[in-house]
Amino acid sequence: MNLVADIPATSPRIVSREQWLQERMRLLAREKELTRLGDRIAAERRALPWVKVEKDYVFDTADGPRRLGELFDGRHQLLVQHFMFAPGREQGCRSCSYMADHHDGARAHLAQRDTTLLVISRAPLADIQRFRARMGWRFPWVSSFGSDFNYDFGVSFTPEDMATGAVDYNYTRQYFPHSEAPGISVFHRDDAGNVFHTYSRFGRGVEVMMGTYPLLDLTPKGRDEAGLEDPMAWVRHHDRYPQADGAHGCGCQG
Repeated sequence: MNLVADIPATSPRIVSREQWLQERMRLLAREKELTRLGDRIAAERRALPWVKVEKDYVFDTADGPRRLGELFDGRHQLLVQHFMFAPGREQGCRSCSYMADHHDGARAHLAQRDTTLLVISRAPLADIQRFRARMGWRFPWVSSFGSDFNYDFGVSFTPEDMATGAVDYNYTRQYFPHSEAPGISVFHRDDAGNVFHTYSRFGRGVEVMMGTYPLLDLTPKGRDEAGLEDPMAWVRHHDRYPQADGAHGCGCQG
């Protein structure tokens, strides 16, 4: 995942409380600007047009085969994490696992806003269930194995795609090192049962699902990723950190 490294840390300036407060207030004004800009962009996002999903996608689930419209669990909105877990892999992607570690606590709150959170991967359902049990997750996770879903929504690439040296990812023709990529997609189901694709985001856009990052951004060391060969090289499956204490956290393909 192409995440930028932190700005290198410098020695802290030690100042009086009064000077600190003056500088904090200047930063607060900038933070409020960012918040207001985020609100305006969110409104523009909600105003995007929708595309009706015409293809009949069928997924393997713990309750048997289900069509896309049946995954909403009775709600109107479906929020999907495209999780990098290809057929034949022993375990899911570390960075996607880092994202998924944040899901279970959010699900009840999303449900109150008419939204179902779901994870979809190409791995067979048995492999998904085995890894999900290992990680202790409770969120629903289904398999798109055998369908075109991942390819159609820009997060899986065929051998022919990869052989060209460039794929269509994040709305750009670019080199990508894996045949699986991370992403988030949003769908709406109307009362007549029609399903519409309303939004997708990729690349650093998936950080919205990584609640640990904005918390780290509040600290003096920040993400502390400067100098790493890959910004997320520090991330592990949460049960693979040294002296793992059960806290959730997690980097790239397996």
